[in-house]
Amino acid sequence: MEPQPADLTGKLLIAMPGMGDPRFARSVIYMCAHSPEGAMGLIVNKPTPEVRFAELLEQLGITPGPGLRDIRVHFGGPVEGGRGFVLHSADYAGGPATLKVDAGISLTATLDVLEEIAAGGGPASSMLALGYAGWGPGQIESEIARNGWLTCDARHDILFGRAHEHKWAAALKSLGIDPVSLSPTAGRA
Repeated sequence: MEPQPADLTGKLLIAMPGMGDPRFARSVIYMCAHSPEGAMGLIVNKPTPEVRFAELLEQLGITPGPGLRDIRVHFGGPVEGGRGFVLHSADYAGGPATLKVDAGISLTATLDVLEEIAAGGGPASSMLALGYAGWGPGQIESEIARNGWLTCDARHDILFGRAHEHKWAAALKSLGIDPVSLSPTAGRA
């Protein structure tokens, strides 16, 4: 009997340098769900400069209030690119549509969280992602086994910080790995 893989929910996936898919090159992905049926996560380090939060609110018919906090819009992954997901601190309850990922992080994919952020309220920390990364049964486990990804614990500064160009290196350093020392080719002892 095969050993059960560790549950990656609430963890970060860090793309290895040899990642063949350019959409995931140097990606850091927060895993929102992981089960034998598959996995779902959001890329947290790829802002989309062509999409501004205020413009997105306008397209959705949401009028910003005077306390509007401008949050960056991210490329969350290649699946359902027109669908928005707000990853946020658990201080925002959000109701039945909010998925509690772990003790401090939740995910909401309904307009109410955007309306609250636009009005100056909502969660203390948040990021908006368009699209998500998804894997079928056993797919992410196979990619990890082929050295496509490393995993580590999630940190608030990596999830919600604005230094996107440093998140990949910061995630690697949290494992004690110097990004310069990584080879794009995998080897087996």
